[in-house]
Amino acid sequence: MIQAFHVYKQYDRESVALSDITLHVEKGEFCFLTGPSGAGKTTFLKLVFREELPSQGQILVGGRNVTAIPEAQIPELRRSIGVVFQDFKLLKRKTILENVAFVLRILAVPHKEQKRRAFNALKAVGLHHKMHAYPMQLSGGEQQRVAIARALINEPMLLLADEPTGNLDPGMAQEIMTLFQEVNARGTTVLVATHDREMIQRMGKRVITIQRGRVNE
Repeated sequence: MIQAFHVYKQYDRESVALSDITLHVEKGEFCFLTGPSGAGKTTFLKLVFREELPSQGQILVGGRNVTAIPEAQIPELRRSIGVVFQDFKLLKRKTILENVAFVLRILAVPHKEQKRRAFNALKAVGLHHKMHAYPMQLSGGEQQRVAIARALINEPMLLLADEPTGNLDPGMAQEIMTLFQEVNARGTTVLVATHDREMIQRMGKRVITIQRGRVNE
């Protein structure tokens, strides 16, 4: 699903975020990307999502070279990738149903279909009964579940999560990981960037370790 070949990312002469990264994540796999803060985990996810371009090297997602696609095709790529952030990035003045449906609204999906799919996505994360609530009325764990529902609304082939449990207590963090396992069981490839070694050990999934911009394990 993800193939990276000799990828470098350098912002200036003294700031090298990634150095000669070569790695593979298989289709349908659940994999962790770990390493200390500043190791390059977030940078790598941004390259996969085509938020940034590498300085050198190639990245393929689903067999497609994302480093070479035209700007006009980036939205199509991103529709096949769900992204979950540590800070949720929810719209505070919209209900959680509206937050989840927002992507479909941008894609001009009919309003009735937006509501149906958003409701089903919230149901999948156990929050359909709070669909008219606003983000600030929810706990941190509930807000993260809304963010996951939003990431899954398009049934993506790939789910990327950047420190998704960093702001949560251990119990909530485990709930989020259980949700990711359920998503993965339905066929979605999951790549989670985290420095939480205890959680990684509990999950028992394959781990890719990055240190100082290089894969070392």
